[in-house]
Amino acid sequence: MQPSRDISRLIEIMAALRDPDGGCPWDLEQDFSSIRHYTIEEAYEVADAIERQDFGDLREELGDLLLQPIYHAQMASEAGHFDIGDVIYGITEKLIRRHPHVFGQDAAQGAAMAKGRWEAIKVEERAAKAARKGDATPSLLDDVPQVLPALARAEKLTKRAAKVGFDWPDFASVQAKVAEELAEVAEAKTSGDQAALHEEIGDLLFAVANLARQAGVDAEGALRDANFKFTRRFHHVEARCREDGVEPRDAGLARLDGYWNEIRAADKA
Repeated sequence: MQPSRDISRLIEIMAALRDPDGGCPWDLEQDFSSIRHYTIEEAYEVADAIERQDFGDLREELGDLLLQPIYHAQMASEAGHFDIGDVIYGITEKLIRRHPHVFGQDAAQGAAMAKGRWEAIKVEERAAKAARKGDATPSLLDDVPQVLPALARAEKLTKRAAKVGFDWPDFASVQAKVAEELAEVAEAKTSGDQAALHEEIGDLLFAVANLARQAGVDAEGALRDANFKFTRRFHHVEARCREDGVEPRDAGLARLDGYWNEIRAADKA
């Protein structure tokens, strides 16, 4: 079998890997649960390649991510649930339905109007989905995935609640809430109640996610960038320790902080 630019070849390869007669033993052992974490990991690796602006890696990581729906659809087909054709039909139907201003007669005047229509259609879809499951009173929060990173999920939950007016009136109000939660963290720490401290730090993080949303900042992306910045700066600290012939654990906080301030000042300059 030869590689190809045609997605049908990828589908054929996946079917061969899962073939009980001559397929790959590892692939044959897998099920939806055992590979779901790979699906999440591949999505993060795509995001990482984008953030690094490495388009060679992005091409490769998109391929790894593309394999995941093919893999899940192959297993679903084997179990008689659906196949990759059903998946493709479903997403094409959804995109056509959600863009009446492109594929229908309903012209949209600008991106804001298009987004508004998209959101209205999604509300209708959530209600229809809940009805199919027998839930007559669907919640706005029902389809916010549990498996999202906690910070991203917190931001999405507050965004959903804000759609019905359950929101802080302005940035200053959320800023005050963050200060309030920080004070409660300090109070819990002073009390020595570890369970209360756990809860209050959670409330603080939730408030910070809300603050980011109010500011129009992607909280998850901002934290990823902060992680990247910390990693890059700490690499400088380690390099300076090597230059001075000292182990980081033996350098002492004052020296380590001095190295840190070097790269911090260079960043600002």
